[in-house]
Amino acid sequence: MNENRLICIVDDDPQVRDSLSLMLGLKGYNCRPFDSGESFMSSMPDEPCCIVLDLKMAGMDGLALQQTLLDGDRPYAVIFLTAFADTEVMRSAFLSRAIDFLEKPVVMPRLLEALDKAFAQLNQSRQRVDLSQRMDRLTPRERDVYHLIVEGMSHREVGERLGISPRTVEVHKARIMEKLQLTSLAELMRFALKAA
Repeated sequence: MNENRLICIVDDDPQVRDSLSLMLGLKGYNCRPFDSGESFMSSMPDEPCCIVLDLKMAGMDGLALQQTLLDGDRPYAVIFLTAFADTEVMRSAFLSRAIDFLEKPVVMPRLLEALDKAFAQLNQSRQRVDLSQRMDRLTPRERDVYHLIVEGMSHREVGERLGISPRTVEVHKARIMEKLQLTSLAELMRFALKAA
């Protein structure tokens, strides 16, 4: 189950990298260790990943790496590790969408719990991107029809509102269903709730 879940471990301490890679690998995760923020940035994976990130590193520290990732367009989730807990730093990390902030030495059940949260967030992000990409396929007129249908209007009411015939509304609805890859009105309503 976890083998498709990629975890990038970014820490300048080889013992931390190796032990986390081993422990998480035994739990079935796909782990990739990096010894610095720079090495991670130079070979950052394209697929969504959870980044277990040391806060204090030489060169690019954890917060700087997180900010660089925040400015990018790749899906990721960050869990910070630190031996130096500081409320202002934690606040900054959480404001930049960190999932959790764990103190070293890492307690494995807490890390696994944080990883579950991180991968749930990545899955939600992936679903939002998919819904958005599907909505982008609609023409402006199809979007108008879509919004009125999900508000509960009949074909006749949509037609009156937009100045088109009910038959034209049906044609638009059929195209909407095809472009959104839906087969029923119930699926359309569920899609609308998720896309909202």
